[in-house]
Amino acid sequence: MRTIPVPVPVPLAVTALAAALVLTACDSKSGDHGAKAVVPDCVVAVKVGPGNAATSAGDTGNVPVTLTNRGSNKCTFQGFPAIEMTGGQSSWSVAEEKAATPAKVTLDKGEAATFTITYVRGDGGSLSAPAKAVKITIPGAGDAKSYPWSYGDVALKSPKNPDASVGPIQVAGD
Repeated sequence: MRTIPVPVPVPLAVTALAAALVLTACDSKSGDHGAKAVVPDCVVAVKVGPGNAATSAGDTGNVPVTLTNRGSNKCTFQGFPAIEMTGGQSSWSVAEEKAATPAKVTLDKGEAATFTITYVRGDGGSLSAPAKAVKITIPGAGDAKSYPWSYGDVALKSPKNPDASVGPIQVAGD
């Protein structure tokens, strides 16, 4: 088969490449719900859980979130991810872990980093957030993406403040 080269403007080529990466990166069997964060130099697969679920009201649970560099370029993250729990028409922002100090994390292709969402299980009453999804924004990895939250209600400290925190991004295994 013979092809004829056609000049393609660079912005159009970059857009087409990004779209192709998003469309070809989905794999419903991977457990990451097919979601990929795509930025020009970094392709990140995000996997939420499985977690150490809080089974009763007042118990503390931990949900790890794994970030894997699926692109050919290095990915660098620094800081805390932004976490927002949502349920129905309501949303609750999760605070950063107060005692933690984020470090700069650089991942080569195939390497992983992680962070943890820690929460207290709610009792389903007026001081509980009936969370059904968690929206995650990774610093340096594009727009927020939503993932199912299957760990039950989250206790509230006040009507808009969940009894939850998010740790900094760190190299997986640290």
